[in-house]
Amino acid sequence: MIAMLDEQRAAVEAPLHLALAITGASGTGKSTALRARYERTIEHDAANARYLTHPEQLRELAVEILGQAGAPVTLVDDVEAEWTFTECAKPIFALEWAEFVAGAVDPEVPGLRSPDRFATAAFRLFRKLRDSAIGPQAFLERALRGATSFYGKPPNFAHPELILATKDAYRDSLDVTTEELGRQYRHEVDLAKVLAQLYTEYVREVRQSRRMTGRDAIAEAIELLASDDALRSATAIAASPLFIDEAQEATTGMRALLEALYGPALERVTIAGDPAGATSTFRGARPEGMFSGFTTIELRQQHRNPIAVEIACGQLSRSYLRTDAKNVPPALELHRAKSEADEARYIAHAVRNALDEGTQPRQIALLFRSTGDVHAYEEALLELDIPVSVSGDVNIFEGRRALDALALLWNVWDPFRHDYLIRSLSGPAFALADASIVTLCSEPADAQTALFAMDDEPAPTARSGRWDPKRDLRLGWNVLRGDQDDSLNPVARERIERFRELRAGWVEAMQTLPFAQFARRVWSEGLARDGRPGSARALAQQLVLRRLLARLRAFEAQNPGCGTGSILAYADARRESRLESCEADGDERFVQLLSIDAARGREFDVVIVPDARAGSFPRWYVPDSFLFSPAAGMVPKDNVGDARASRTAKFSYYLFKTKAREAYNDEERRAFVYALRRTKRRAIVTASGKATRGTTAPEFFEELRNARLPGSVVDDAR
Repeated sequence: MIAMLDEQRAAVEAPLHLALAITGASGTGKSTALRARYERTIEHDAANARYLTHPEQLRELAVEILGQAGAPVTLVDDVEAEWTFTECAKPIFALEWAEFVAGAVDPEVPGLRSPDRFATAAFRLFRKLRDSAIGPQAFLERALRGATSFYGKPPNFAHPELILATKDAYRDSLDVTTEELGRQYRHEVDLAKVLAQLYTEYVREVRQSRRMTGRDAIAEAIELLASDDALRSATAIAASPLFIDEAQEATTGMRALLEALYGPALERVTIAGDPAGATSTFRGARPEGMFSGFTTIELRQQHRNPIAVEIACGQLSRSYLRTDAKNVPPALELHRAKSEADEARYIAHAVRNALDEGTQPRQIALLFRSTGDVHAYEEALLELDIPVSVSGDVNIFEGRRALDALALLWNVWDPFRHDYLIRSLSGPAFALADASIVTLCSEPADAQTALFAMDDEPAPTARSGRWDPKRDLRLGWNVLRGDQDDSLNPVARERIERFRELRAGWVEAMQTLPFAQFARRVWSEGLARDGRPGSARALAQQLVLRRLLARLRAFEAQNPGCGTGSILAYADARRESRLESCEADGDERFVQLLSIDAARGREFDVVIVPDARAGSFPRWYVPDSFLFSPAAGMVPKDNVGDARASRTAKFSYYLFKTKAREAYNDEERRAFVYALRRTKRRAIVTASGKATRGTTAPEFFEELRNARLPGSVVDDAR
């Protein structure tokens, strides 16, 4: 303990002008030392020092720099940025680009035959390029240079190790002639040109609109400082001492921004993190670059984790910790269930036991690699009346509770959105049976009943535009006008009449009340409560509605006068995105279900890592349609055109040469270790079903189970 205090004290008391890196594994007190050094700086040197809990917050500094030089910048997230990119890409996807028309570029480039897939991969690439501070022109130059270098002197595709490392299904990609390589080279060059044009259009639109993601703002600030000596000098003089936690997740662009502000020596910058513990290198983190050049003080004494958990982390990271097995208190529990449902129930009972023993809900966390689909675990906890909050890479707009709420708002704005109308009528609030829904979708017995509104009849929908006879079908009219009420049974007729009456009041509220009040009224009158008042289900529903309304109000605030229709269209677009996320809130009543990124920097008494099986945690490695290397240039996966093999030779070779899958699995391993090290008292790791052989992706649960580590308790229900 004395040695630990000395290390920590040395980090805090090092000269304040020094470029200092405080390193060490999770739980060694890096953040504590960083905070103490920051407070010392405020007391003795600079009251305007900045403390960043994550390097992503450098975006705010970049926005300030851009604001000093021109029009204010509005920060947007990746979802909105992807929309911007999609608009920029439309001419190319429509094959209207001048180079396509002139025949200078072959439109049959890798991936372009599937525009949606191509756009997704391209946008991911552009995000990485922005993180690496590589602009469109530099990207094109490197891509062309890499293509010339690779195809000018190709590797030996018949090398035995390369053949053995390539899956049987793709070994035909290595059987290439000089002519075939020349053809692949031409397609790769065309791909690079298309991507460079898309990238250029995206950057141009970002600059014109001044709506940028954090990475866009950082990239633009770097370019601005490089081209404006006066601004660079002014910002360097005004730059205050800076403290950055979780620095292992910083990108090349973030490091470049720091150097532009503080100079290559980075004086007055202190960072903290674990260079060997980065969990987002495949998204652009470059810890080896971020920590270079700093004076380093490494903290070694573990403060947080129980010894049993630390032994397990050492086993997984292959930095084995030797200790006397007789003196290790049990703090790690391993359980493999027969099915996911059994696993979820086991976890729920473990959480209930922890709560009954006095652990606070906020001190219990279920940590997933991704929270995109954790419904089974959430439902098992709610079944035991345990309030839960799901945060991380979860889409708040696509869950059941949010869709029920949005459906009611759509019913008011446009009752001819029949998907939402059926959802509301068949939901628990109105509970119409399938037979009643079928009746409402049917033509009435009276053949003279009009389908469309007469000229003097008020429009039943608030949406603008011409009527579409293919869209305004019978269901909406039957619900609004009651044309089929006589064909319904008495219970169904009473419910549809109630819905019609409520909707009339909601239409009036939409026209007279602010959006937030309108939404609250609709939800209070039209949504069925989940569970009894005050129950876990009711609290979970209220949490979702609060989050949803906050997001809708934020859009309204950014777009004054946008109206209900625009707000609902925004929610629909968000629902379709795979880039959505939801930040954790501070409500202490909820057990937390978090992704690894959402848990960053936090600690809990009890940490549970569910679904620790190949394909979930760790996730499968699925490379994009094309990769990019500053040295090798573009690496297309699909072999397009008159091709005999489905994959390109360069792609097969690149995966072998860089050991991309192994590197990806190593990152997943670091993420798993990071999750375990969030605990202060004990950890539970669970899985379900049969384990794989671990050849494509490792089985972390089985590694821990088979190691029979001291302090680990195996509860195997298989």
